[in-house]
Amino acid sequence: MTDHQERGVGNSHAKIILIGEHSVVYGQPAIALPLQDIKTKATLQTQPDGQTINSRYFQGSIADMPETMAGVAKLITELKQHFAGNDDHWELTIESDIPAERGMGSSAATAVAIVRAFFDYYRQSLNRDELLKWADIEEKVTHRSPSGLDAATVSSDSPLWFIKGQDGSQFDWQLDATMVIADTGIKGATKEAITAVKQRLASQPESTNRLIEHLGQLASATKTVLINNEVMKLGAILNAAQHDLGQLGVSDQTIDQLINAANENGSLGAKLTGGGRGGCMFAITHTAMGARKLAAALTAAGAKTTWIQPLGGE
Repeated sequence: MTDHQERGVGNSHAKIILIGEHSVVYGQPAIALPLQDIKTKATLQTQPDGQTINSRYFQGSIADMPETMAGVAKLITELKQHFAGNDDHWELTIESDIPAERGMGSSAATAVAIVRAFFDYYRQSLNRDELLKWADIEEKVTHRSPSGLDAATVSSDSPLWFIKGQDGSQFDWQLDATMVIADTGIKGATKEAITAVKQRLASQPESTNRLIEHLGQLASATKTVLINNEVMKLGAILNAAQHDLGQLGVSDQTIDQLINAANENGSLGAKLTGGGRGGCMFAITHTAMGARKLAAALTAAGAKTTWIQPLGGE
């Protein structure tokens, strides 16, 4: 039995990719925003016998976890070995407000919360680099070749400028706008979307590379816009990025339907976020009142859930 306390807790939150999804895999920059009001919490609690998990996907013995939770299972196995805790008895409870497979960082937030809960339980300190290395164990199983962006953002308080293979850097920003996020109600098909881009790159390398590079240029322009509080320019950039993502084959009819509804109801710009092919989209407006109107229009157009996130910055 390894030394531990009765209870360990780890927290994290959702994220949204503002710009750069898919192109980030190919070395282009991306910007992600933390959504701190949409939370995930993991609790590791000592119990008399066994190792069990209680989550919205599965309740029962750790040994019986389904294939859909393979990433979490691998992470837990490695954490147990690290803490020499194979014979310890506990229940891991995961509570999350983040919808699954919607490009909002659900798997990364779960991984970050679990890692923090284990380190808390075994009374070990954890720095940011270690946290991201541990979270990557889960993400590699779930997302094949993760950029690391999700884990970096769901564990951060500020927007991240991110290039694959480098540490994300936070930056000061100011944006007088409100974001409305809408869920299509369809699970995003991230793996299929990533594969589609790879196949397009193989069959049409020139035009695909042009699109990927243009998305990178749009991400760079976005950083300047956020620093200078240029809301209208951001709207135009988001629309241009959505056009490129559509060309890459990662949008779909449900996302396009919601984007059209947003653009007909006062959106300054709208695009998909995350893997695409289902999942979520978002739009920006000047005011909270405009955002409420937009959220209602998106619901009427078929959105399953909407979230309103005031932006701002320092």
